[in-house]
Amino acid sequence: MADLSEYRFTKSHEWVHLEGGVATVGISDHAQAELGDVIFIELPTVGAVLKAGEKFGTIESVKAASDLYVPVGGTVAAVNDQLSDAPERVNGDPYGEGWMVRLNNVDESGSDLLDEAGYKAIGG
Repeated sequence: MADLSEYRFTKSHEWVHLEGGVATVGISDHAQAELGDVIFIELPTVGAVLKAGEKFGTIESVKAASDLYVPVGGTVAAVNDQLSDAPERVNGDPYGEGWMVRLNNVDESGSDLLDEAGYKAIGG
């Protein structure tokens, strides 16, 4: 299992990992397990400016479709284009190959993030 000590989580099951001024965002292992087999992901375009808590995309599985909410604000610097051809990467490696967006100009104001222990305490 991935070392999640440096990750922060939202109550809606997204995660963020900050490293070198860049925030990488995805969904938690709990979220992908609840969704089941992911079949489609819609992500924002590079250059989009997002505020913490704002919808940044949609994820669809064989069970349901859900909105994705960005844990911190910032400018979309990269999207994981591999997910358009292989969305199942989110199921196989949610904290690695299943990452969704990378943000620059990170702004944590308005974010309500939990550490790993806090996330587990709410059932994550």
